[in-house]
Amino acid sequence: MSNPRLTHLDEKGEARMVDVSDKAVTTRVATAAGSVWMKPETLDLILSGEIQKGDVLATARIAGIMAAKRTHELIPLCHPLAITKAEVTLTPDSNASRIDVTATVKVDGKTGVEMEALTAVSVACLTLYDMCKAVDRAMRIGDIRVVEKTGGKSGPYREA
Repeated sequence: MSNPRLTHLDEKGEARMVDVSDKAVTTRVATAAGSVWMKPETLDLILSGEIQKGDVLATARIAGIMAAKRTHELIPLCHPLAITKAEVTLTPDSNASRIDVTATVKVDGKTGVEMEALTAVSVACLTLYDMCKAVDRAMRIGDIRVVEKTGGKSGPYREA
């Protein structure tokens, strides 16, 4: 079994930003997802608008969108991208006592937007935690992953 070449390492094994200048501009879309588990009472407070810090879902949505736009400032070696779409959806699941977060990011560019989608989900989840930690420090963030991507040389990917 051969290992794929790690594109962020040069011939000497040193970190580098990948040169994408010769790549074609294509439409690239990535969707990531994750979840925040909490006490049922915490979810009830969020849904009833009774968290003292304000509208939890709206704030987390905006935080996720802002994070997608600034991924290159947070993750070393990421290219700054002129993203054309960043959508963050938060879906409460009362049966599982969690909020599922999904982010879809789109760009017409030379490199993909998986990191932007993952960053959007991560920051939206962290914002949910931050806004509710006073009432539930046992919240758990997890299952953050890319669920789908299209565009680019490597072709489409969809979570099995």
